[in-house]
Amino acid sequence: MTEVTGSVGWAAVGGAAVGEAAVGGAAVGGVEVSGTVERAAPGHWLENDEREAWLSLIRVMAKLPPLLDAQLQRSAGLNFFEYTILAMLSEQVDRALRMSHLAALTNASPSRLSHAARHLEARGLLVREGDLVDGRCIRAVLTDAGWQVLTAAVPGHVDTVRDLVVDALDPGQLAALRAANEQILRRVDPDQQTRPAWSVAAAATR
Repeated sequence: MTEVTGSVGWAAVGGAAVGEAAVGGAAVGGVEVSGTVERAAPGHWLENDEREAWLSLIRVMAKLPPLLDAQLQRSAGLNFFEYTILAMLSEQVDRALRMSHLAALTNASPSRLSHAARHLEARGLLVREGDLVDGRCIRAVLTDAGWQVLTAAVPGHVDTVRDLVVDALDPGQLAALRAANEQILRRVDPDQQTRPAWSVAAAATR
């Protein structure tokens, strides 16, 4: 057993607060503890630089989506997920995708995608219909109104992406960010289900 004066979640270091569960006479997950925890096996804690990298990623993941949502809501009455749906459809030659494929590209559950599609369909931005090849499948089709809303929303969205991410980095940092993301994606999306077809084609030519 070892005394821990800080908090545990990713690491216990010299009494600093790290993670979510305070230890040392406080409550951990709603349960009062005595101030000692079992010593973790080597490698179970993150080193300082590892923890800083991990927490900085979490902070970006927490802060960036709401900012993208807010800008799109102001400019187009869309959230980022709805914008992504319209954008994915717009990239297809016939502006259509099977709902199952669209769910994979947007990493959405069928229920979440259906809910968003109903909202977009009510606004006339897309329609759902039987697939032309397999009538058992449903596909989403971007309407002319949806195309117009999307193209009107693009400049403001791109400006926001540039302001928050692209222009915050120099070309070397941007290339490093992409390389790091690709390395992580090999672990979290090994089948490349979220990669658009144009990105796959671009990768194949490099």
